[in-house]
Amino acid sequence: MTFHKTAILGVGLLGASFSLALKKHGICSHVCGFGRNRENLQRAKEMKIIDSYASDPASACSDADLILLAAPVGSFVEIMKRAVHSLKKGAVVTDVGSVKGRLVHELEGIMPTGVHFVGSHPIAGSDRSGIDFSDPELFRDALCIITPTDLTEPAALRTVTDIWNSFGSKVMTMKPDQHDRVYAAVSHLPHIIAYALVNTVSNIDSSFMFFCGQGFRDMTRIAASSPEIWTDISLLNKENIKEMIAIFRENLDRIDAHLKASETDALKEDFTNACALRSSIGQD
Repeated sequence: MTFHKTAILGVGLLGASFSLALKKHGICSHVCGFGRNRENLQRAKEMKIIDSYASDPASACSDADLILLAAPVGSFVEIMKRAVHSLKKGAVVTDVGSVKGRLVHELEGIMPTGVHFVGSHPIAGSDRSGIDFSDPELFRDALCIITPTDLTEPAALRTVTDIWNSFGSKVMTMKPDQHDRVYAAVSHLPHIIAYALVNTVSNIDSSFMFFCGQGFRDMTRIAASSPEIWTDISLLNKENIKEMIAIFRENLDRIDAHLKASETDALKEDFTNACALRSSIGQD
């Protein structure tokens, strides 16, 4: 499995790490990047993350065998519409976005005849963003969810699966809608809570931030993630996230009721259940 040319549409942490992994494993001979920041693209070339860059997605994708969408998810459809006329027959398009659902079906509908989209989501992000933190080993031992549909071309699915396997990822498949419900709970909701928690403390008294300990730092680390990326994710998966917020609110209301009634046993039971569940998923 080798590619003559790969186009990376969005050269940030994940896009750059994907490019470096391709190079490390000898999977691609030329990587062309596209992004909104020319200076970032120039630095990526100087750092040998990419071999060339283009000023528009169509030029980047011209003659590419493999195309990776790694920009903010809210821009995927627009980017592909700008590039679609330059996609060559036989090309495979995939992504690293953390929202799938209807987005997968929209992208499938854009693809011209002979070009195939296969959604993928490596669970390997970081609160640190940008090419300075890129790493060819970022995806090793990380779970990678691939989200085929009834329209997914089997050979393209094998290609995308083989790529992630070659990076050392633990690959599994999931339906796009199920993916969005799962990650609304275990990823999107925690990010929203982290942002809200930091804002809550600031609203109480911003000077309190000076006194925060490791617990607060650990719990809110992901609030340092890109606001642009997480705005896109939140809006694209808003129905699932709204459901998760409602369930989270129910849990807070129950704890609030225990506190108001000084229900020691009930409060301890809630904490004990959560402690056991958290212990079951192991240490970070």
